[in-house]
Amino acid sequence: MIDRETVLHVAKLSKLQLTDEEVEMFSKQLGDILNFIEKLNELNTDNVKPFYELINQETPLRDDKSRKSLPREEALKNAPQQEDGFFVVPRVVG
Repeated sequence: MIDRETVLHVAKLSKLQLTDEEVEMFSKQLGDILNFIEKLNELNTDNVKPFYELINQETPLRDDKSRKSLPREEALKNAPQQEDGFFVVPRVVG
């Protein structure tokens, strides 16, 4: 089990506000995750190639073609908030 201070520190770094119940729950869950990772570290992977070497294909991309875009009114019609023809979104950078 991970201690309360560690969970609160991770939550702060993640900009999460947790209730006391969530802190208790995540304390146990994070401990379980770390225990599982420790179990994985016990596996012998000497003859196992890294997964990234198995991928030899390029990501398929579509052709870049110029086309007509949506009219502004159509693009904004379902926006929860708009102002002067633009989407209004919550500020995420301090």
